[in-house]
Amino acid sequence: MSFFVKKTMANKQIDMRKVKQIFTLYSQGVSKRQISLRLGLSRNIITKYIAFFQRYQFTSYEVSAMTLEELHRLFKSDQKPKSAQLLTLEKYFPYFDKELRKTGVTRQLLWQEYYAKHPDGFKLSQFKYWYHQWAKEVSPVMHLTHKAGDKLFIDYTGKKLSIVDRDTGEVQDLEVFLCVLGSSQYTYVEASPSQKKEDFIRSVENALWFYGGVPNALVPDNLKSAVTKGSRYEPKVNETFSDFAEYYETAVLPTRTYKPRDKAIVENAVRIIYTRVFAPLRHQIFHSVPEINKAILELLKTHNEMSFRGREYSRRSLFDQVEKQELKSLPLKRYEIKAYTNGTVHKNSHIYFSKDKHYYSVPYQHIGKRIKIIYSDSLVEVFYKFERLAAHPREKKKYAYTTVKEHMPSHHRFVSEWSSEKFIAWAAHIGIHCKAYIIKILDKKQHPEQSYKSCLGILHLAKKVGNLRLDNACKRASDYGAYNYNIIDRILKKGWDNLDENLEEEIVLPDHKNIRGGHYYK
Repeated sequence: MSFFVKKTMANKQIDMRKVKQIFTLYSQGVSKRQISLRLGLSRNIITKYIAFFQRYQFTSYEVSAMTLEELHRLFKSDQKPKSAQLLTLEKYFPYFDKELRKTGVTRQLLWQEYYAKHPDGFKLSQFKYWYHQWAKEVSPVMHLTHKAGDKLFIDYTGKKLSIVDRDTGEVQDLEVFLCVLGSSQYTYVEASPSQKKEDFIRSVENALWFYGGVPNALVPDNLKSAVTKGSRYEPKVNETFSDFAEYYETAVLPTRTYKPRDKAIVENAVRIIYTRVFAPLRHQIFHSVPEINKAILELLKTHNEMSFRGREYSRRSLFDQVEKQELKSLPLKRYEIKAYTNGTVHKNSHIYFSKDKHYYSVPYQHIGKRIKIIYSDSLVEVFYKFERLAAHPREKKKYAYTTVKEHMPSHHRFVSEWSSEKFIAWAAHIGIHCKAYIIKILDKKQHPEQSYKSCLGILHLAKKVGNLRLDNACKRASDYGAYNYNIIDRILKKGWDNLDENLEEEIVLPDHKNIRGGHYYK
């Protein structure tokens, strides 16, 4: 096979750049005759190079990712017959490859196992060299070994899939989310409407439940959905994704900018998924996201169960045997995506949550403070300088109050102990005029605390004057169109609750409005 490296018919060594070009053009569907014309090489030479790459089952991406030096060494090593000593060592490589993924296992430890069985075998440095060469030959861009359960690499494919609206025929492009466990390379893929934060986090979560466990770290590319500010040393992860990671007790380690090697594993997976998922789906039409994701999962199952090139095990078997047990347990329920807003604690010890137009109580000691509100579909939490002041089940009833009694000052707590219904029922027991009068006060659209205080003051007057007099006073005040505690109190003190009398004396109200002879004027 000396023609692979050394000489052509013109007795010139072939440039490794042309070797790359041969396979790139062939992968793009260019015929051997056209490649021959473009590169100025004979068709026999081109056929032999293509046969070499096909024998090793290289993809065009793997070939393009090799350095010229790696490519040269690969051809050179293919020429030399391997010694019996090396052939014996190579039999152990698939086993070593699997064992190195386990926590605490090192190449030195494996060499010791090997050398104990073969004292005439290679020394440590040669052992490491030949294993490194084997790993690159089997998968040139994937020879870094990741520990089981350590990292989940995350990205989106550049190309998109699509669905068609059944009624209108409108085509909707879908983003394709992809992630790979570093050790087993067990892959998860799903289509989603967008790369927005909510869709991204839900896709990551779906992946964790697909795997049935949580790795030590999530490694996203510098996606806007995950990273608000990229940095080589300290990238800033967005607040929601950080909270998601904390909920699942894992870390977020974004790839370093301008370091393509950090994400080689997931980029290689993208190339393979184009062939094993995108291509088989290209002639099919789907009408919904769940429908296309069902088809993706079927193809993904086949992909994960295919054996690695040069190995006798697949992603799925490696995951089941090595990585699955190293993942941390999932929580009992899924994460609820949270959102954030700010507010102020009002003088009534409540904050106003504008999204639902609802009020929630906060301990009265924090009245006037600027606070942060963190909310999900089921919970509203209030924080002041990282201290959680209150947590309430989320209520969506507009302009209503959710109040914890202990949050209120002692003189305000009666608000949580009373309701409009209680006051109306109490007033009805006194008389029909009193009931109508109390309803009018409650309908004035003022703050509940203000209304309740007025109602409580009026109804307590029955203990002093009796139900009949209070009911008459409410009738007299209603005729004047005046609704507050002070007018009822004045009517009772002056004895004007007698409905048979025609009042000519002026009644001076606290709001500087007057009543004379049954007329209400300023």
